[in-house]
Amino acid sequence: MNIVTEHITIANERLSLTNQRAIYWPDEKALILSDLHIGKTAHFRKHGIPVPDDILQKDLERLKQLIRHFKVQQLIIVGDLFHAENNSNILTFESWVSQFENLHIVLIKGNHDRQSNRLMNQLGIKVESQLFVEPFYFIHEPKNDSLHEFTISGHIHPGVLIKGRGKQKVKLPCYQVTKQQLILPAFSLFTGLNTKANSNDVISYTFTDNAIFKL
Repeated sequence: MNIVTEHITIANERLSLTNQRAIYWPDEKALILSDLHIGKTAHFRKHGIPVPDDILQKDLERLKQLIRHFKVQQLIIVGDLFHAENNSNILTFESWVSQFENLHIVLIKGNHDRQSNRLMNQLGIKVESQLFVEPFYFIHEPKNDSLHEFTISGHIHPGVLIKGRGKQKVKLPCYQVTKQQLILPAFSLFTGLNTKANSNDVISYTFTDNAIFKL
């Protein structure tokens, strides 16, 4: 896996955007991500929709490599860690978590996170409705009325539509950054893309397997 970074500074804090759909925050030794949607593939298969069984394993392998690469001590997951009811994917995640010692996991509860407190405790996950770690507020759904605090969120799975010659078009995931907020791309590869910018002053950092581009 190729890890490419783009360093930005917000409120005097250095953040490293990666082409692997997550941000590394050096001062907190934290990896920030959103919308992993564990349980989605098993949920689809349960309802007769054929999707590959290895999607979750690939997502978790990417996450493991990011944790190892940056020597991460905590995960800040900005919502939708889970997607559906308890199913076989939850057991896969439980096994995956067990390989890490002293990894602190915080989940800002998203609209899909309906798992029991008992399961969260079993997995060692601290659940919050929102989280403030100076100077950032972490919330799941973006806000358009945040005048004083800088928010980091997910939920909308942002992307960009790039037009080439003729009718050639390609959609790519991106980070959307404004003066007041940063919206993360969905970490899972098994998600759609919303190519509508949330405001006129948005800066998009889109990426491929080998590069990050500022648009």
